[in-house]
Amino acid sequence: MTGVSSYSPQILRRDVIAGLTVAAISLPQAMAYALLAGVDPRYGLYSAILITAVASVFGSSSHLINGSTSAISLVVFSALSIFDADQRIEAAEAMFLLAALVGTIQIAIAVLRLGDLTRYISESVILGFMSAAALLLALGQISNALGVHDKGTGAQHILYRLWLTFATGDTINMKAVVVTLVTLVLALSLRHLVRRYRWPQFDMLAVLVVVATGAYLAGWTVPGGDGKTAIGIAGAVPADLPSFHIPKVQLSWALDLFSDSVAIAFLGLLEALAIAKSIAHQTRQPLDFNRQCLAEGLANLSGGFFQCLPGSGSLSRSAINFQAGAATRFSGMLTATFVAIAVIAFAPLARYVPKPALAALLSLTASRLVDFKRISYALRASRVDAGVIVITALSAIAFGLDLAIIIGVVLSIALFVPRAAKIRAAELVVDDDDVVRERLPSEPSNRGFLFYDLEGELFFGAGPELHKVLDLILHQASGEKARHILLRLKRVRNPDVVSLEHLEQFLKDVRNAGIEVWLAGLRPDLLAAFDRLGFADWIKSDHIFAQGADEDSATLAAVRQIRSELQAQAANVRSRLYYRV
Repeated sequence: MTGVSSYSPQILRRDVIAGLTVAAISLPQAMAYALLAGVDPRYGLYSAILITAVASVFGSSSHLINGSTSAISLVVFSALSIFDADQRIEAAEAMFLLAALVGTIQIAIAVLRLGDLTRYISESVILGFMSAAALLLALGQISNALGVHDKGTGAQHILYRLWLTFATGDTINMKAVVVTLVTLVLALSLRHLVRRYRWPQFDMLAVLVVVATGAYLAGWTVPGGDGKTAIGIAGAVPADLPSFHIPKVQLSWALDLFSDSVAIAFLGLLEALAIAKSIAHQTRQPLDFNRQCLAEGLANLSGGFFQCLPGSGSLSRSAINFQAGAATRFSGMLTATFVAIAVIAFAPLARYVPKPALAALLSLTASRLVDFKRISYALRASRVDAGVIVITALSAIAFGLDLAIIIGVVLSIALFVPRAAKIRAAELVVDDDDVVRERLPSEPSNRGFLFYDLEGELFFGAGPELHKVLDLILHQASGEKARHILLRLKRVRNPDVVSLEHLEQFLKDVRNAGIEVWLAGLRPDLLAAFDRLGFADWIKSDHIFAQGADEDSATLAAVRQIRSELQAQAANVRSRLYYRV
């Protein structure tokens, strides 16, 4: 964040405007996402206050805004499906415990400095996950949009519950349908005007206020004599701020919620880091991934003790924060402050917010979650990426979002490791112009010696591949009766015990076969490993050429030395020749 001494009134003005703009969108979104998770709307508002503030204080990105998100709310809903509809208190306590578990896992990832590993999770996993999440989000709002009661339990599949709702449910409430359609038309129209005239993005809040006022004036959200309203309402929200609360802990809950907490922890980090990187790509702001992971963990852990819905980086709020001109992380703190003021001042009015209006806004949000252009590009670019997208999306629909993100992560790792384990071995030749290049299939090998360039990661996964490559080189040297082998190791990285054992065995086998081995371009990490393992005790020091060992290159220095040895051997042979008459 900009230093205090350089924080000017102009920067403050930009942060205040951005904070007000984001707060305007945070209020309806926070309530809608809490409704989506199946919990009291106030918990979503608490997240928009506390999680937003904590993540902004400790985060790395100047524009990332944290809070409840649609994807995480869906996973939370799935996690809380173990409770019946009348177990609201138990479900809320389990949600607080879930947030604390998520935060703990994310903090552990940051402490172990594993944040950079999230870049190995394929973007195709996120595309498939978000597409399925958008579909499930829209399907989950159909009953609220039509004013009918959900049938079935949260433990049942959403498609089955939807079938039960329409097969054995209530008749459609036409007043709810009217509210839904009016909300959709107003939201789309106002969003068009906002983009066209570049107005502040208060469109969602403005639509919610207009529709709620209209429904109130029509008497649809006012309880009648029987205490019921004509359409569903969000319910009362207490005019208070999040307070400290120790979550109730039950071992059975912790066991049931553990897989969901892992899924949310990874999903939250992937969401937050992807959004932060996307904005930083435009602003050129350097990011500290591990610091951002720590901020996400601290925010969720704090949220677990202050009655919050688990959260992460919000794509819509972060984009609005950036577009509204935010300059520093202080804009996020101001957003939380403005939401807190609004909760204290206007919370009692939340009881008049129609559920069909929130359902319409959530459905619009769902449609904006799907990046059709990016998905089309990924599907056309690679069959592997296309497969990952389809498998992740189908897994989410079939097994739930919590398992889908884990399946996607495992799939990414399964696809990445074989690629990383590839060891490329290219035979090189020194041509008549003394140029080192890759040997063509029609060309013979170098006269008197084999010359190979190895490239890849020398970790345990590459061990079998390395053993195979070295075995082939030894076999070729024996077949061609080569007396020297030169290995260029400039492009091998991160040696571990398995690969070092294979390399050591090769060097000893070659020595036993009477072949001289020369090693060129050794990096500092490989040299250090050789030193620790005592390779210098049995490898000739003049056969090792470290990086920077020659003014041209270590490889050329080794080639010159081998040629010198070959010439000396040839001269020695010629000196022993004689004629027999």
